Amino acid sequence: MLDILIIGGGPIGLACGLAAQKAGLSFVIIEKGCLVNSLYNYPSTMTFFSTSEKLEIGGVPFVTVHNKPTRNDALEYYRRVALSSNLPLNLFEEVTNVKPIDSGYEITTSKSTYQAKKVILSTGFYDIAVNLDIPGEDLPKVKHYYQDPHYYTSQKVVVVGSSNSAIDVALETYRKGAEVTLVIRGSEVSSRVKYWVRPDIINRIKEGSIKAYFNSSLAAVRQTEVDIDTPEGKITIPNDFVMAMTGYKPNFDFLAKIGIKLTEDKFIPTYNPETMETNQRGLYLAGVVVGGLDTHLWFIENSRIHADMIIKDIVEKKSEA
Repeated sequence: MLDILIIGGGPIGLACGLAAQKAGLSFVIIEKGCLVNSLYNYPSTMTFFSTSEKLEIGGVPFVTVHNKPTRNDALEYYRRVALSSNLPLNLFEEVTNVKPIDSGYEITTSKSTYQAKKVILSTGFYDIAVNLDIPGEDLPKVKHYYQDPHYYTSQKVVVVGSSNSAIDVALETYRKGAEVTLVIRGSEVSSRVKYWVRPDIINRIKEGSIKAYFNSSLAAVRQTEVDIDTPEGKITIPNDFVMAMTGYKPNFDFLAKIGIKLTEDKFIPTYNPETMETNQRGLYLAGVVVGGLDTHLWFIENSRIHADMIIKDIVEKKSEA
């Protein structure tokens, strides 16, 4: 039986593995996609808000020539950390159930069954998009994930949202020749947009290079057009693609299935903030999954400490047993 099974091979899952390795505990990391799957699916042109030292895990320096590391920098760093540390990784294997047993937990996956005394859930929030719940959202032209701006050259693109992801999409596709329209629920571009990007989008809107509808929402999508509810009433504009950058959320159904209690309003899981242990004894949370719908409050830089908190608690309880 393993001491720990870690669900999720992202930066925080790897950090948990490094801490467990340092403590001499047996463990395996199960990841349903590729290594740091969420980062892999980030836009190819993405630049982090954080500096490289704030993204470091396990005390391994993150060296880059860029002031702000890029997606590719991060992929290189976390891959090198994982491989050079010989972390036991089972990739492209999905956990389907976690069931308590007398000595710990039985974990069922798409490929096998494991037993572990403790389980750490570090699954992030990038797998499930927040839907618009409007007619036409299921059309292939509606995208919740974005990779590269070249694809949208000479296309009429509607971008929904005002967060970092939405603004990056709007600016990048515009600069590759797309005709871009922003649909924003609030009265202005979000104050959380990266400080070096926000003036850029505001100026593009002011000069008319990018059209923006504030206090507005996308109402319906059709093959060649969309409807937008604006303060002046509903309008219809021609459209080729909709980039619904409306955010993402953890797999709340899975959390509830394995017995973790969630709040009714924001689906925040129950856990001890000093140890990260949930209401299920021996089952811990690490990373942004602890935030429920408040995903904007947690990042790699402020949740990487969860790894040491969790392993410290596991080691202390093991010595007390």
